[in-house]
Amino acid sequence: MSSLHLDAIKEAYQKIKGFVRKTPLIHSAYFSELCGNNVYLKLENQQLTNAFKIRGALNRMLKLSSDEKTRGVITASSGNHAQAIALAAKHLGISAKIVVPKNISEAKLKKIKQYDVTIVQEGDFDEIETKARDLSAQEKITYISPYNDIDIIIGQGTIALEIYKDLEHVDVIIVPIGGGGLISGIAFASKLLNPKVKIIGVQTKGASTMFESWKAGKIIQVEEFNTIAEGLLGGIESDAITFEIIQNYVDEIVLVDEESVEKAINLLWNIEGQIVEGAGATVVAFLIEKKQKFLNKNVVAVISGGNINESLFKEILSKR
Repeated sequence: MSSLHLDAIKEAYQKIKGFVRKTPLIHSAYFSELCGNNVYLKLENQQLTNAFKIRGALNRMLKLSSDEKTRGVITASSGNHAQAIALAAKHLGISAKIVVPKNISEAKLKKIKQYDVTIVQEGDFDEIETKARDLSAQEKITYISPYNDIDIIIGQGTIALEIYKDLEHVDVIIVPIGGGGLISGIAFASKLLNPKVKIIGVQTKGASTMFESWKAGKIIQVEEFNTIAEGLLGGIESDAITFEIIQNYVDEIVLVDEESVEKAINLLWNIEGQIVEGAGATVVAFLIEKKQKFLNKNVVAVISGGNINESLFKEILSKR
């Protein structure tokens, strides 16, 4: 992976920064006191499309050839990557086709439909990548993976540059993991900026393919099931480049309980005023479960997205 280097991430940031937001890194007094640390929240839920995905999508699509731009692109996504591809396609004047699972959240499907894209809705979370790749081959259009693409990873790594611009000394960065594009980019860039930083990835038991693969030392197939962190569902492809990066640069992967994620969503709203989806709240769920794991450290929790179904959000808030 010779194309993955810090200069590439810095170059990507220069290219995309005119399109994306530099999201806030806020100090949380509440979670700092709870955990005995200085806890900072990197609010990618305030990014365009309310998720980090636009960074990688833009970086990848800016590198398309003229012929590829003419033919258009296709992707598979449970929602956030789909919105990012749709928005990037709009910015660049490219046609896009999105394959989504049949049980995609209503909130995310509604947001995708705001854009002028073709939506193919069929299959489960673990089937849509295969469907999209098949359509890519049949229709001769470029498939853009949500995570298994070096330019996607480089784009997501720009988050680390922003973190270190705002906070010089960072001890721990906690990141949600689905296919691993987000944590791969952040971990790679962060370790080069500060080799001593500890990188922790978080999943739920329902979306634990990367966790089980990491433990096994090889990519394995895991039967995933419904989870409040549905943005992490979908498993990983057998040739996922994210797995090698995670093996080399991520220190630990953990699982959190569904109840902890719900509590995190509730606290993030009631204490910090942030609307956060299940995947994005997993990092705070980890802090809730492991309050004393780190003491007197600067801890950054990457809040990856805020696209949560309104009815689910209200249901969680009613459980106070």
